[in-house]
Amino acid sequence: MSVTLRVGTRVAVRRVEAEDRERFVELAEMSYGFHRPWVNLPVSAKEFDAYLARFDQVAAVGMVVCLREGGDIAGIVNINGIVRGPYQRGVLGYAAFLPHVGRGYLTEGVGLAVRYAFEQLELHRVEADIQPGNAASIGLVERLGFRREGFSPDFIKIDGVWRDHERWALSKRG
Repeated sequence: MSVTLRVGTRVAVRRVEAEDRERFVELAEMSYGFHRPWVNLPVSAKEFDAYLARFDQVAAVGMVVCLREGGDIAGIVNINGIVRGPYQRGVLGYAAFLPHVGRGYLTEGVGLAVRYAFEQLELHRVEADIQPGNAASIGLVERLGFRREGFSPDFIKIDGVWRDHERWALSKRG
């Protein structure tokens, strides 16, 4: 059962679900080279099932960005590491899928996911950790009003390599 979380002008954001497995894996395989070295996405049914199992709707929420026209999956947005109590924060993960790159779908989808985080999840702060060379990702968070808060060397291990990241954030009050 598909659970739509937010609807925008050109895309909708809904929970990722088991029924997405085949198309998700197909798109992730197609986009594999495009995502390197920024992110690793599941490229097999087994990897997808493990990915899906992470999203308990408490500490992590997994979403797909779908085109309103035709319904194809244009990308993904995750809110991970949700911490409650005095923090009320989560960390974004996101990626666009070929052939939908460069059309603004992911910017709209991430914006919808951030609204969902603030309004439904009642988070106060959403963070994004981005490798300095990922100009497209930095441009996306800048368009959404995130501020650069710092730099963390050797912060996240991707493909067996500890990679530097910039830390970006947006709080409910801006």
